[in-house]
Amino acid sequence: KPPLKLSAETPKARAVDPFWVSRQALDADEAVLKPGCGWLPADWMPDEALRRAIRSLARSDSDVLAYYGSTRGSPALRRLLLGRLAEDGIEAGPDNLMLTNTGTQALDLICRFLLRPGDTVLVDDPCYFNFQALLKAHEVTVVGVPYSPSGPDVAAFEAVLGAQRPRLYITNSAIHNPTGATISPQVAHRLLNAAAGSDMTIIEDEIVADFEPEPSTRLAALDGLCRVIRIGSYSKTLSASARCGYIAARPDWIEGLVDLQIATNFGGPNPISAEIIAHMLSGGGYRKHMEELRRRLVRTRRETVERLHRLGIEPWLLPRGGFNLWCRLPEGLDSALVAQAAVAEGVVLAPGNVFSLSQGAAGFMRFNVAHMQEPRVYEVLARAMKATP
Repeated sequence: KPPLKLSAETPKARAVDPFWVSRQALDADEAVLKPGCGWLPADWMPDEALRRAIRSLARSDSDVLAYYGSTRGSPALRRLLLGRLAEDGIEAGPDNLMLTNTGTQALDLICRFLLRPGDTVLVDDPCYFNFQALLKAHEVTVVGVPYSPSGPDVAAFEAVLGAQRPRLYITNSAIHNPTGATISPQVAHRLLNAAAGSDMTIIEDEIVADFEPEPSTRLAALDGLCRVIRIGSYSKTLSASARCGYIAARPDWIEGLVDLQIATNFGGPNPISAEIIAHMLSGGGYRKHMEELRRRLVRTRRETVERLHRLGIEPWLLPRGGFNLWCRLPEGLDSALVAQAAVAEGVVLAPGNVFSLSQGAAGFMRFNVAHMQEPRVYEVLARAMKATP
């Protein structure tokens, strides 16, 4: 059997796909502009708070610096996370929670735990492109459900459940990636009822939920962590370098996931990163930081919408929060071709079909408004659109 092959081409030759976008954004040098990336600019992040946390850690007990972490992760960070889950209406105790190295690792562990090759998994169409990439590595069948401004199309969701009997459904309830939509209470209740009827598990990825002005409906809160698993991390709000994720789920599954993390990682997540995040979440500094980010994003989103409008690009909806705008390009343009033309001029974009399992989003583009303040982005975008056949 040949080795696993996730993409058919070399990085430079491959078509515009999820790996193309990830590699272009992650490997770009400082001169490259990245309005297609999925993180905030460095100068938007709490640099001084991070440095204080690192200095504090350097003065801490040497065990944290020298030894493997505990299998469930930092007790201090887990206590803080339990408090934050309670604020979202999610009743959880210590047995419901474990830490992971990243939010992506959290999803990977759950997929290893629950899936077998050939199983069926539901995702939104469009959805976060790395969901598709990771599921491809697990050799499962992925089925897309059309996404609307109030959440997944419930009729299509129910139809797929009846026909396919999927094992998992992966989604973002709050500030959906890439659309920015937020699930409505009515849709949330219907999803849970349908999932219960087909014995399907839901993974609720809440990595950007803190960008909401106030909490919206949470599937995990309605379900009580029975068939919903919540995952998240702080890479979008605090640091993508000091990474730490988490999983909140039913206790017996947490036990199995802890064993799986030991088998694949030996021990728990990186204790240094976990303690840094715990330090940054303590006190009122994080809340103030998020309040300022939300205010800044409101201004930047408004400016970006106005400037894109001049190019004939319109948002699919105006999200309640976050940094993404899912936009429709002028009629007839293929966003993949626009992205290829733009990257040749040092601007990385995120074309619609990398998010779409059905390949039905060629006329869309996801923009990160925090990376849209440089005039050169709009100049290159205009030229790329004009040069696209």
